[in-house]
Amino acid sequence: MGRTAGRSPHDTRRALLDAAADAVRVRGIHASLDEIARFAGVSKGGLIYHFASKDELILELARDQLAAFQASVDAALDPSDTAPGRLTRAYVRAALAPDGDEAAARESLALITQLMTLPAVAELARADAERLEAALAADGLPADVLALVVAAADGMSTAPLWGASTRTSANRRLAQRLLHLTRHPHLWETLAPEA
Repeated sequence: MGRTAGRSPHDTRRALLDAAADAVRVRGIHASLDEIARFAGVSKGGLIYHFASKDELILELARDQLAAFQASVDAALDPSDTAPGRLTRAYVRAALAPDGDEAAARESLALITQLMTLPAVAELARADAERLEAALAADGLPADVLALVVAAADGMSTAPLWGASTRTSANRRLAQRLLHLTRHPHLWETLAPEA
């Protein structure tokens, strides 16, 4: 098929990553390069021009997914917020994205689940998680509060994978309470169990 007229190399590369994501969601991690090329509307040779192997394409797709989440965290940073927990609040807002498309969230979670079955992707994700954990740990919140807030946000963000909605009033209240806890971490100490 060759290069599609009017499509820049960057656009073709983006189309290949999007097609790889679609193919992996539909066919699983074993989707072939031929299938991915078809999804993208390019020849297999065109795909190989941009990505020398399926492994290279899959790793770049994983990097792309990780970068997209980091971009959503960065976009959720409030420039006027300079208090401790600023990054954690952005993380919660990005993870819970209340106005987000739940079908898209479900598709993204399904894709990540497929990608994580590959050891190279799991290692890449582990390294990215360590980077993010270090940044969150340096955000100025007590470790217990940080662990609770992040675990709750992570758990709530997977609701679409199980068919549940994240747009419930209970979830919105919980998200607000998590954000409140990051601004008032001393509240956690009032919940400490008695010895």
